[in-house]
Amino acid sequence: MDHDLDYHFEQIIRGIGEDVGREGLVKTPERAARAFEYLTQGYQQSLSELVNGALFESDSDEMVIVRDIEFYSLCEHHMLPFIGRAQVGYIPNGRVLGLSKIARIVDMYARRLQIQEKLTRDVAEAVLEVTGAKGVAVQMDARHLCMMMRGVNKQNSEMSTSVMLGSFRTSQSTRNEFLQLIRR
Repeated sequence: MDHDLDYHFEQIIRGIGEDVGREGLVKTPERAARAFEYLTQGYQQSLSELVNGALFESDSDEMVIVRDIEFYSLCEHHMLPFIGRAQVGYIPNGRVLGLSKIARIVDMYARRLQIQEKLTRDVAEAVLEVTGAKGVAVQMDARHLCMMMRGVNKQNSEMSTSVMLGSFRTSQSTRNEFLQLIRR
């Protein structure tokens, strides 16, 4: 437990003019610190520990897609949440990754401060690094609370990002197949 975080959350609450001694706020600095540690736990994880050998020999070269992986992240500009879904596809090159590991990779990178474009790229590069795939595609759609709660106050706007690596970048038909399959 990082008591520094407790202290800093207490200072934030005081800074907005609230009374940290008020009944509803007495334990809020500690709760907020624990929540923030959880929301940023991706910094404490490594790709190799996360994958933990869950790679399996396979002679399949058919596209593997994991769709609708929900994620929750924090934007690095305002530290407000952005919430969305990821679609991850890859073409195996002798090895496939355990299914749950794709979702865990998305979670690991999502639980860091960043922008959506970086999150999309980090996930794609991690899947490529781990699997040695012939190609990797990642597409993400998210709603950003920094846009919904402040600034332009746009409730229904959604941001879309994609990263195509290897054969998804070089082959239009591979890319089109992925885009068609994720829109089912």
